[in-house]
Amino acid sequence: MKILSSQQVYEADAATLRKKGISSAELMEHAAGRCSEWLLRLGLPRFRRIHVLCGVGNNGGDGLVIARKLQESGISSQVWIVPFKDKRSPDFEVNHERLIQKGMMPLELSRAGDLSDLNARDLLVDAIFGVGLKRSPEGLAREVIQKMNASEATVVSIDLPSGLFTESPVIDAEAVVRADHTLTLQNPKLALFLPENSSYVGQWEVLDIGLDREYIDALETRYFATDLDRARQLYRPRDCFSHKGTFGHSLLIGGSQGKVGAVLLSCSGAVRAGSGLVTAYLPKCGYAAIQTALPEVMAEVDDENYLQYFNFSTKPDAIGIGTGLGMHVRTKAGFVQFLRETGKPLVLDADALNIIAEFEELAQLIPENAILTPHPKEFHRLAGPWGNDFEKLKKQLDFANNHRCVVVLKGAYTSIAFNGRISFNTSGNPALATAGSGDVLTGILTALLAQGYSAEAAAQLGVFLHGRAADLAVCANESQESFSARDIPEFLGRAFKELL
Repeated sequence: MKILSSQQVYEADAATLRKKGISSAELMEHAAGRCSEWLLRLGLPRFRRIHVLCGVGNNGGDGLVIARKLQESGISSQVWIVPFKDKRSPDFEVNHERLIQKGMMPLELSRAGDLSDLNARDLLVDAIFGVGLKRSPEGLAREVIQKMNASEATVVSIDLPSGLFTESPVIDAEAVVRADHTLTLQNPKLALFLPENSSYVGQWEVLDIGLDREYIDALETRYFATDLDRARQLYRPRDCFSHKGTFGHSLLIGGSQGKVGAVLLSCSGAVRAGSGLVTAYLPKCGYAAIQTALPEVMAEVDDENYLQYFNFSTKPDAIGIGTGLGMHVRTKAGFVQFLRETGKPLVLDADALNIIAEFEELAQLIPENAILTPHPKEFHRLAGPWGNDFEKLKKQLDFANNHRCVVVLKGAYTSIAFNGRISFNTSGNPALATAGSGDVLTGILTALLAQGYSAEAAAQLGVFLHGRAADLAVCANESQESFSARDIPEFLGRAFKELL
């Protein structure tokens, strides 16, 4: 799914009006209708009062239509106009008049204090500003936003929380609505995926409002979202005449004294992600553990408590390295030599990345199309500091481009950068914030590379499956708190079945 800029949204609106031969007011009627349908499913009778706060542009016009649609469904609301400028959009004027004709009298705010007696039992529909905002709200609009945020009422924002910019960081945190739900129209917006905006966005959902799909498909963008439909496009079903040799040989290199479990988790992920053969290369101290815990995994060993020789005899199709590796001086030296000599598809994780970050010149040895899987602190060590999430995305793109690799920056909406593009993952939940979940991901990605997926496809599909397995585990029988990294391989099968 494409992530559109505010300018592309306007262009898609205009293209839809031309192709369908409809007016902008008719399109607004449909868009606001989808929002009102969502609100009705929310269970509106449980709220004491419903307030619809409308700006004087087209986002405010959406709010006016929503209020009218709710009234037609038997739900009353109070409409407030926030006059942040003198000029009102034509579609706002049209729907303002329609609302009056229905017997609903919007009240125009002259001061934020007019919104008295708001409390936690109220619902506020935020339709003040839309996606085209260029500067932080000031004056009355800012005061109204502060009043909304202080009310503890449930807030549903239309398209974006008012005061949030689509493609730039927040300047005035006191001038942004803190929504509980955001109903974004047609396609997601970049701001929704960034951690620093989570306190404003809440839970968000995309509502299809019928914009011209062919026009949107032809738009150029560098930002995408990987959802179930995209994962199904990437997935390659198995042929009935295939055998274990068809699905590649994964080699997982890692482990050290006290951290052998990391490479076991990686191997478990590789097995469950469909690798035909899996071998672990680990210290001798982990040999008995892996042969006992994972009898389907072959094992080769190095030194007693840490890796230093990297002299495996396995001929893998893909290698994942770094989980539990440790930072022993001899491990570092052996890893550098491994990096100079390897020519296999590669996943670099954990201490492999930390060693590269420690010696700046090693970044030049990263093989083309390697997949790097840093969490934010590891990426900070690799690429240096950033001031906000938009700068972080630029650093991620630049690092991927400069080293011709895939950078999987882990977190909520894990971002995957490759060849000038970034894809955000839409599966997963906070249960994944637990020790070992990244180790399992390394195994999944290595298995997909071994099966012949391209680096970008393996990253997108693997991250989606990893997150979806966590979603399914929580839905089935785990709480987010009790979830363990070992649950991910157990639920990978169900995640794969959803792709069929």
